[in-house]
Amino acid sequence: MAKAPVASQEVASIPVDPATARVYTEGWQSWSVTDTLPVTAPPPVVTSAESLTIDCQYGAGAPEGVFQGSGLLAVDPGDGSGIAVFGAAGPGTRIPVIQAVLRGRTLVVSADAPAGTRTDNGPGGLPAALGRWGEQFAASAGLARSGRVGGPRPIPPVWCSWYQYYSDVTEDDVLVNLEAMDSLRVPVDIVQIDDGYETVPGDWLVPSGRFRDLPGLVRRITGTGRRAGIWIAPMLVGRSSSLYAAHPDWVVRDRETGEPVYAGNVCRDACTALDLTCPQAAGYLGEVLSAMRGWGIGYFKIDFCYAGACEGVRRDDVSGVQAYRRGLRLIRDAIGPEALLTGCGAPILPSVGHLDAMRVGPDMAASYDPAGGHPTMPSQRNAARNVVARAWQHGRFWVNDPDCLMLRPGVQRRESWAALVDRYGGVRASGDGIRELDPWGLETTRRLLEPSPTGVLL
Repeated sequence: MAKAPVASQEVASIPVDPATARVYTEGWQSWSVTDTLPVTAPPPVVTSAESLTIDCQYGAGAPEGVFQGSGLLAVDPGDGSGIAVFGAAGPGTRIPVIQAVLRGRTLVVSADAPAGTRTDNGPGGLPAALGRWGEQFAASAGLARSGRVGGPRPIPPVWCSWYQYYSDVTEDDVLVNLEAMDSLRVPVDIVQIDDGYETVPGDWLVPSGRFRDLPGLVRRITGTGRRAGIWIAPMLVGRSSSLYAAHPDWVVRDRETGEPVYAGNVCRDACTALDLTCPQAAGYLGEVLSAMRGWGIGYFKIDFCYAGACEGVRRDDVSGVQAYRRGLRLIRDAIGPEALLTGCGAPILPSVGHLDAMRVGPDMAASYDPAGGHPTMPSQRNAARNVVARAWQHGRFWVNDPDCLMLRPGVQRRESWAALVDRYGGVRASGDGIRELDPWGLETTRRLLEPSPTGVLL
């Protein structure tokens, strides 16, 4: 199993109090582990080959006993001497892998590329120091000049089909819930059609057999006065898709083997990555998104975005981060400035400046603990960890999306999840079949579905 070597360039040696010192490590993308831990705690270890591909920068995890951040790592020495923050210079630069190892009473920090260093002596501990660093980073992305720092656009309350129906969703499921929103007075403004409407990734305009008329369904939604939303994984291509069969030269290739890069087993198919530096591929994706916008869709959730930043051979010889940000600009141009854009499975720091909202943790699930105990798998435990750790990003980079409310009977610790969303929730979304909710679930969903707060949380 691939493991990242310890980053070779030493950045700092920080004296720490092992009893009280803590380390914050930023994960690569939405689902990647992000947390603040004591320096004596064992850092989480990625044990799944699939998770290495999807969740880890360069497809490699940290060596055992090494704290690792993707573009951001911060240390509270625990002795009052100030918080040390090590971070990327900006979203369009190379995102350094930053690592820290405890050696006695010293934390040795290293990086594989230049990383800025600052000491924060302000109040509020690690979260506040991260927020101050975040404001500087956001300014490097132009957000301060656009006036969005401290106030991104609010996201209206959402209903999402995924967490009740998953990929088996049908057109009738959406219509049943559309009626229930009115009859049960559930204040949903955006009705998001999630994965399951398409045949395979890449063939986005070819409906699955469970949907009769996708543009017509969008008109039914907007006819109620609500906005229509859609899920799409624009940077993925299914190996079984018609798109790949017709245009195998539109995908990113492995530098050593020349084969299409492996971007994960997702959406019912083994996938590779669309090369958005290829003009024809970029044109195709632009046409897909423009068509959806023309149907009346005003909210786009783009998922599995890490594929756009994978390393490999592209038509233009640019880095994965450069290609990814080019793809985000293409998407925004295609959907227009008024449409709302939420990222998911997306590299965190390279996305700053392009998104209205961002999923900040792994998927929520009915189970509290993840399958096999793995730290990036869907579960309330993993989602909650990241939501709290990344709370400082809300209102500075975008509106944080904690993931959907799941409040129907059978969801473990649903009261705890509702309280977490109430405290840290940016995007407020329901993932339940509306008529599956019991009285407590229905009333709590009504109460929490409100436009997202946009001020900073920490």
